[in-house]
Amino acid sequence: MKILFYDTKSYDRDSFQDTLKDFPGVEIEYTKSDLDPRTAALAEGFDAVCAFVSSDVGVKTVEILHNKGIGLILMRCAGFNNVDMEASRKYGIRVMRVPGYSPEAVAEHAMALALAANRRLYKAYNKVRENDFSLSGLMGFNFYEKTAGIIGTGKIGAAMCRICRGFGMKVIAYDVYENPALKDFVEYVSLDKLLSGSDLISLHCPLMDSTYHMINIGTIKKMKDGVILVNTSRGALVKTEDLIEGIRLHKFAGVGLDVYEEETNNVFEDRSDEILEHSTTARLLSFPNVMITSHQGFFTREALSAIAETTLQNALDYEAGRESANDVK
Repeated sequence: MKILFYDTKSYDRDSFQDTLKDFPGVEIEYTKSDLDPRTAALAEGFDAVCAFVSSDVGVKTVEILHNKGIGLILMRCAGFNNVDMEASRKYGIRVMRVPGYSPEAVAEHAMALALAANRRLYKAYNKVRENDFSLSGLMGFNFYEKTAGIIGTGKIGAAMCRICRGFGMKVIAYDVYENPALKDFVEYVSLDKLLSGSDLISLHCPLMDSTYHMINIGTIKKMKDGVILVNTSRGALVKTEDLIEGIRLHKFAGVGLDVYEEETNNVFEDRSDEILEHSTTARLLSFPNVMITSHQGFFTREALSAIAETTLQNALDYEAGRESANDVK
């Protein structure tokens, strides 16, 4: 089986090549180009393509892949909203994903963002580098005995609940489906009650019509003053313009973001200084209580290994005609 691997980074190649030895019969060719209508034709002669959440797998791309004989799109990530599933079904192209690879990795990064924003670690680091050891502007608050509000309690959200419990926090949650594994220490509440009662709010839900811009000026105004907001899920859960307004209204003690609305692989890649200057992400960076990282929540050795193993197993399941829980319906 031959797979064309789009948008290759060095760490992708290393993790997949290391795992490939356990999957004889699978061949991978790597390209730095991302998958979109301009590059889809490169897939001629391959059985499958491997794409990421930033790839443009819309109608035109899917049509070209079909014309080139592609029968499988392997998403090496959990998200798949960038794939036109209607077009994929029309052309009989199977789509498979990696629903869970290392929930602890993302949850740990979410807590790291919360701590960094709360205790102004980035500001403290820069002050000390300039030989300024004063404590001005560095005050945070204890997480112990405060309330953590977790929106979305799947695998990652559940891991975040356990971390917050370990900090001695009261944990409340909002989800359409309650996770029975959390019943002993998590109280499920309405979204409004979570917003108004939480000192830390962390987002761990998928991007759907019902969650698009769920954090907007209306929901922000329902939050406590001095709340910390963390998003390691999908950028469009938060309406960025409204978040900026909320920051200007001094609603937040801190904001930690690993994802953002303008994100492709990296909002800063291939952008002119003029475009970057006027991007909403750059505007967020101008605030001293905002901590932004480059979608690195998943980026651990364990997670990359799990992604590679699951993706390659998906390929074998497709080749063998086996159904899989990783199929996107």
